[in-house]
Amino acid sequence: MKNTGKIDIKLPFKDAVYIKHDYVETWKGMEECVKLGLTKSIGVSNFNSKQLQRVLDAAEIKPVMNQIEVSPNLTQKKLIKFCRDRGVEVTAYSPFGSPARPWAKPTDPVVSLTDPKLVEIGKKYGKTSSQVILRYLIQAGTIPIPKSSNKDRIKQNIEVFDFELSPEDIAVVESYNCDGRAVHAEELKESPDYPFRDVEF
Repeated sequence: MKNTGKIDIKLPFKDAVYIKHDYVETWKGMEECVKLGLTKSIGVSNFNSKQLQRVLDAAEIKPVMNQIEVSPNLTQKKLIKFCRDRGVEVTAYSPFGSPARPWAKPTDPVVSLTDPKLVEIGKKYGKTSSQVILRYLIQAGTIPIPKSSNKDRIKQNIEVFDFELSPEDIAVVESYNCDGRAVHAEELKESPDYPFRDVEF
């Protein structure tokens, strides 16, 4: 069989094709979009420190953002510091651990919004446990992007700028960290650029 450089990967809901390509070349193409005035800002997503440093070493235009999963179960403190030390902001997706994800396994860690410790912290500030988590992520130096289609929850998700967690409260939230990734993309593990295999700092 002729090697086309493509790897067919079965996803839970559809087929995907991974095409071997150097992401630094892709970054150069994105820089060209900025130079042509087609976009204002460019960034990366799910890049580990080694991958991000490789882009930074080759970049004319530094990535503005690295969008990564961050939650109480996956605090990513080292990667957040790595990014921010280099002037790259961090967007935190799945801040509640994507509890409704269809690929979840019974043994996966869960961020419980009814956890007594989180609820108790929320009561101190007149907030919900989800607001406590979002506030933690803001104080950790990230920009959290919670997902909701519920109008009241969307409103609650915005009301997190009128209080600040104490160091003791932060320690409680961070005590749930177990490097428990919700969005691990196991179907992409054949890719040599799979970002969650070897994370270096």
